[in-house]
Amino acid sequence: MLVTKRGNEMKKILSISMVLVLACCMLFTSCAEKKKSENKVAVTFAGTEAATTGQSRMMQAVADRLNATGRFNASVQVAGALSGDTDALVTQAKLGVSLVVPSDPGRLASQFNIPDMNILMAPYILTDPASLKKLPDTKLFKEWQAQLEKEGIVYITNMYNGFRSFYTTTPVKKVSDLSGLRIRGFGNAIGNGLAKYLGFANIGVSWGEVFPGLQSKTLDGCEVQVATADGSRLYEVVKNLALTKHYMLQSAFVCSSSFYNSLTPEDRDLFVKTMREAALEYGEIIRNEEEGYYDHMKQNGVTITEVDIAEFQKAIEPLYTNNDLGFSAGLKDRLFKELAE
Repeated sequence: MLVTKRGNEMKKILSISMVLVLACCMLFTSCAEKKKSENKVAVTFAGTEAATTGQSRMMQAVADRLNATGRFNASVQVAGALSGDTDALVTQAKLGVSLVVPSDPGRLASQFNIPDMNILMAPYILTDPASLKKLPDTKLFKEWQAQLEKEGIVYITNMYNGFRSFYTTTPVKKVSDLSGLRIRGFGNAIGNGLAKYLGFANIGVSWGEVFPGLQSKTLDGCEVQVATADGSRLYEVVKNLALTKHYMLQSAFVCSSSFYNSLTPEDRDLFVKTMREAALEYGEIIRNEEEGYYDHMKQNGVTITEVDIAEFQKAIEPLYTNNDLGFSAGLKDRLFKELAE
């Protein structure tokens, strides 16, 4: 009986010892993992588009590739999880938060008062997504980088994100058909200039207000890229698409200067290289997916009109002859010259 009792006590002691050893191992592992995580570069990719869009998928791909190196702890917050306002996200980065944010050249031009940056998104200036491959190597890009760095922002690269056209409740076949329509567009100098010369009223509301606005007829249409139009189910409230392709939309990726400057030279090179490679890769993916989105719009009853783009280009010529956007003299020629070098 005494032997059995002692045996049970020994088993109990052994069991407790094993639990303690296991707990110590878990604690040691947890501390090691925590220390390992603390040694990694923490950064968040934050955007307003849905997780299914090319822009959001690109950021997830970049985060995955950076994390796979073991040197980064990158996370992705999209669909407005941190904020539905792109300018607000850029401001957070400016204030030092470790964020990478996809804005666009027109937004950045307005937010930081750099008028020449508007040329990247101005109507019918850049019309070939392939031009973005060379853009970061141009002197102009580097000058804009320097101006933004003074504001606490690092300009990394641009990605093609679709051509923007008009989605309207009434058919648009020529410029005059836009006259007097209430169209949701960019609430900046580019958007106001387009509206001025094409004759519509530019209504600056958030994207979340577009569907209900079209549904209630407080809006007559919007101008947007097809992936976003399809993802937002605009085909339920508008049945007309005029393929004006007036803007070549770009996601202009920026990050916090304090975050960027905290990176080692090796991590900085890796970060920029990964971003730029993914931007080119996903720009091509977005381009290849567009036809499928147009087909889906047709299947849902949308009439797509191939307009005379030359007519629309001629209508907005005064935007440039009057220099409404405040471009530096010879800016367009300089941009194309540097892209060709």
